[in-house]
Amino acid sequence: MPIVHPGILEVRAPALNFFVLRDDKGLYVIDGGFIGGWRMLQSALRSEGWQDEPVRGVVITHGHLDHILNVTHLAKAYGAWIAAPRLDADHYAGRPKYSGKSRVTGWLEAVGRVVLAYHKFEPDIWLDDGDRLEISSGVQAVHLPGHTRGHMGFLWEEQGVLFTGDLFVSYRDQARLPLNIFNIDSQQNVRSIETALAIKPRGVLPNHGNLAPPEEHLRRLEKLHEWLSAH
Repeated sequence: MPIVHPGILEVRAPALNFFVLRDDKGLYVIDGGFIGGWRMLQSALRSEGWQDEPVRGVVITHGHLDHILNVTHLAKAYGAWIAAPRLDADHYAGRPKYSGKSRVTGWLEAVGRVVLAYHKFEPDIWLDDGDRLEISSGVQAVHLPGHTRGHMGFLWEEQGVLFTGDLFVSYRDQARLPLNIFNIDSQQNVRSIETALAIKPRGVLPNHGNLAPPEEHLRRLEKLHEWLSAH
């Protein structure tokens, strides 16, 4: 399990990555992974010698099941707080609202919540656009809607790294938009890419991507934005 940037550990999974951010007070899990996420997290922490450091918080980018399945377990196991976008509250409660093509995602999640024994939760910290978490020198919540209503990125201000959740996917040297069935509003998602780039991060880290440094994922996102602007 690799360190992709100083202070950031990437937990790799077949279809979904998630991250651990480290400061001098402890560790913070950015999203909770999907099937097998707990085991993968434990393995990743051991591989870096971080297994004895306190996990102080779990920070959520959005409410899709593949990002929140393990959140309740992580919070209880570590005694950690949960911080999550306010506008995705219906997802955490297990009653997400989907419309249009994204109803397909709703159907898949309805089955998944039963089969995978999802446990609903209520965040300790409700996040709105511009809120700051006292992690390291500060982590700022950036509302990037379209994938879900509440979808957020998180800018680690000191490092200039933006955790982008499912704003885009990044594989094989190319960034792409998420499939329409996964977005509540795909056009709004495109506008959120513009919002993310306007922040001028020095690097970005998506939850669906291959093993590449933040600077490379940013280069791919900028190329995607150029293509979208031309079409």
